[in-house]
Amino acid sequence: MSSTERRGKRFLSAEQKYDLWVRMLTGQITTVEAATEAGVDRSTIMTLKRVARDGAIVALEASRPGRRQAAPGENAELARLRGEVDRLSGAIVEQAIELAALRGKAAWG
Repeated sequence: MSSTERRGKRFLSAEQKYDLWVRMLTGQITTVEAATEAGVDRSTIMTLKRVARDGAIVALEASRPGRRQAAPGENAELARLRGEVDRLSGAIVEQAIELAALRGKAAWG
């Protein structure tokens, strides 16, 4: 392949990326070796390292000692259920106000 030809895009699975990242982190392979092995450009490996580092930092910041971490779907479900509770609470308050107003008018009537 000449220097003017471009390689076709190569997509790595999450497991492949993780494996490469761990091996680079532990010093088993270099960035250049990882790029050659995966058949991608070195900039792709540098991006992989940055994304893995940033993701790890976010995950570690979110972790709290003594608290079980929710599964990824649990947070979305919890947020949905809290929204539903808020909506229903608002409906109950509106109905209570309406009932009080109706009872009040009937007593004056």
